[in-house]
Amino acid sequence: MKSFKHWPLTPTRLGRGRAPPDTGMRQQSGAPKRPPSARLTGRWGMRPVLNTALLMLLTLALLLGPRPVLAQAVAQAVAMPADKVAQDLRAVLVAPNTPKLSWVKDVHGIRYVKALVVSHGADPDMVALRAQIIASGGAVYLRFVSVAALSVMLPANGVNAIAARGDVQSISPNRLTARTASLLEQSTGTAGLRSTTTTGLTGSGVGIAVLDSGIMFDHLSMADAAGNSRVKRAVDFQKVGDATMAGTKDWVPGVDASTALYPGSAAMANYALKISNDGKDKSDAFGHGSHVASVAAGRGAYQSPDSTGIASNANLYDVKVLDANGYGQVSDVLAGIDWVIYHAREYNIRVMNLSLAADSTETYLTDPLCRAVRSAVAAGITVVVAAGNFGQTAAGVERFGAIGSPGNDPTVITVGSANTKGTADRGDDSVNRFSARGPTRSSYVDASLKRQPDNLLKPDLVAPGNKVLGAMQTNRGGGTWNNLVRKHSQLAYNPNYDKSAAGTTLMNLSGTSVAAPAVAGAVALMLQANPGLTPPLVKAILQYSAQPIAGASLLQQGAGLLNVDGAVKMAQALRTDLAMAISAGTLAPGANMLALGKVLPTPSSTINGSPAAWSRIVYAGGNQLLSGAALFTQYQPFYDSRLVWVRDKARRAVVTYWPAASGVPTNTFVKSVVEAPAPNQVFVTAQVQSATSLVGATSFLSRSGSFLPTATLAGWLAAGSGLTLGQGVVLSEGVVLSEGVVLSEGVVLSEGVVLSEGVVLSEGVVLSEGVVLSESGQTGVTSSDDGSLLGEP
Repeated sequence: MKSFKHWPLTPTRLGRGRAPPDTGMRQQSGAPKRPPSARLTGRWGMRPVLNTALLMLLTLALLLGPRPVLAQAVAQAVAMPADKVAQDLRAVLVAPNTPKLSWVKDVHGIRYVKALVVSHGADPDMVALRAQIIASGGAVYLRFVSVAALSVMLPANGVNAIAARGDVQSISPNRLTARTASLLEQSTGTAGLRSTTTTGLTGSGVGIAVLDSGIMFDHLSMADAAGNSRVKRAVDFQKVGDATMAGTKDWVPGVDASTALYPGSAAMANYALKISNDGKDKSDAFGHGSHVASVAAGRGAYQSPDSTGIASNANLYDVKVLDANGYGQVSDVLAGIDWVIYHAREYNIRVMNLSLAADSTETYLTDPLCRAVRSAVAAGITVVVAAGNFGQTAAGVERFGAIGSPGNDPTVITVGSANTKGTADRGDDSVNRFSARGPTRSSYVDASLKRQPDNLLKPDLVAPGNKVLGAMQTNRGGGTWNNLVRKHSQLAYNPNYDKSAAGTTLMNLSGTSVAAPAVAGAVALMLQANPGLTPPLVKAILQYSAQPIAGASLLQQGAGLLNVDGAVKMAQALRTDLAMAISAGTLAPGANMLALGKVLPTPSSTINGSPAAWSRIVYAGGNQLLSGAALFTQYQPFYDSRLVWVRDKARRAVVTYWPAASGVPTNTFVKSVVEAPAPNQVFVTAQVQSATSLVGATSFLSRSGSFLPTATLAGWLAAGSGLTLGQGVVLSEGVVLSEGVVLSEGVVLSEGVVLSEGVVLSEGVVLSEGVVLSESGQTGVTSSDDGSLLGEP
């Protein structure tokens, strides 16, 4: 019987790996250059080992700074709690000169930083922590629910004192964020599905939250059959937090604006009024969010060509976290995730799409965005994230390990991009060269100051993401195109659109940011067909039914290409009360999951007249490969959305709701989400097949292990190969689960694989071996994302 330990909670496990000096939310399609205030100047590099990084910084202080600056740098370095402060933030604390970063500023000779302070204390209001921040000369802007954290400003010389608190788990800079940038129905199997027994399956009643640059609510693609907008709510999180204090209290110490938000309270009503963006013109000046929303849920049969999305009647929730140029802050995204979690049950928001990614230096264990999306999953929301567009260098060399946050979190569905070659025939599809490859290389620094990468299998699957047609936002009344098309006019489907076309204009976009909403729409269809699915079960079904693309490996395509037909048919075969029973704890491991009178469908689909064999592959435990019908005929406890299982570590989230009150229904509004070590229990039952041993040792040259073609493994599984587990997998103190599929450092060094060190800066600026090079839309030494914006042949 295999089993594994509890998740370690010692502070030494919470360190950081390599860091860039400026990290931001990485674009998953092309984007304009970063504003001058946020652009990195010069070249920075940091080695994985902390003492080397400090030596380099102190050398800079010695060469460039006066003696007092050097003395201050030495004092900071000595006092620095390396296991809690993110490495890019540590670099700024000891730098002799103030870097030109959006989250750093000198005010009256004092260096301040904007940061996210994550707590693991017992007080959800963090009263004592907030008080010390104010007393240290800092300010508090927001308090989050999705993660026990504060958005703050701190004097640089006060960071270490806050980090030294026992209730502080980590401190990260408030990094910039940026977007990740029918035929679609035919190529995914959606059209055939709607023409058969599931006619009318359009995502009706299911809510999809789109965290992006906004949604043009009055575009015809967002309308229902009666012509009314399906954008049910629109909120803008750049109207709260430190962004609202510009010119008044921004960068001013002594401010605590973190209002306690209770359901039905005046404070909650005031907050809701501040962020409301319902019915506003120019709701998406950038244009990215509207296109993303239309791919997930657009209704495009009103004109030719048909631009209909996957879930064409789903409800949309516009959660604006990016500005007119595609930028924001991590704190904005965290606040947006909070809003979705809080209102999920009220509005039946079951899906959240994040076509953006953060350039985090942190392991998924402590990264604020990863923690926030895990909370959303624990609350029953299926989170779909773009993998990123950094699958190759500017020289065209394939790069592995460039998946950012929160796509590196094991609980989300991380989506890569496939090229349909402009046809509905899936036989000629390929994985886009720009699509980010796994494994995840986010990391922590262990007790011996050695960098330990997470090395999780990603992406989970791929979906069409090359020159996908969707809504083009224009200002109401026409005449003004969105900023994306104004810069790249070739993106417009018709470059001669006139004012009369407003609300019907279309554009082509490419990138994993377009592939992700295709999966989000598929999830909405699955949940309409079976509302009892949990997020981990949704992911397992999507992977199991995916069609492997010939020649592409597990690290390039995950389980394969999105197969909406297979995913929905699998969903329809299962019980519709699963989520309720799992939440109540009444479903025993191995219990029947099939609906009355149902059997599992044959693991093959017919799409556009051609057979599409399923992969039969499911990722579990971060690097385990599972298969077999027992995965879906019997309840597997890792389908509980509150559990996080990675190798020998396991945690369980506790979701607490506000109690019922006047006008506040019970078990509706989330109050807190807290993680704790998981209790001893079964995770995988007997009779499930393990495919881990089939792939062999990882070798790039031999195309084995993580580099094994997915289609090869799928063929072996279809032929009956694989190890049937006799006693399943059990969590038991003191016994460790086997390591599974691992990309070893030796393979990276000896076989010529270009491996990202887990740190990719926004706009195509990539940290590779300690050197920062290149910019968005520019051909550089390390990367160019032109292909992801304009598409590939």
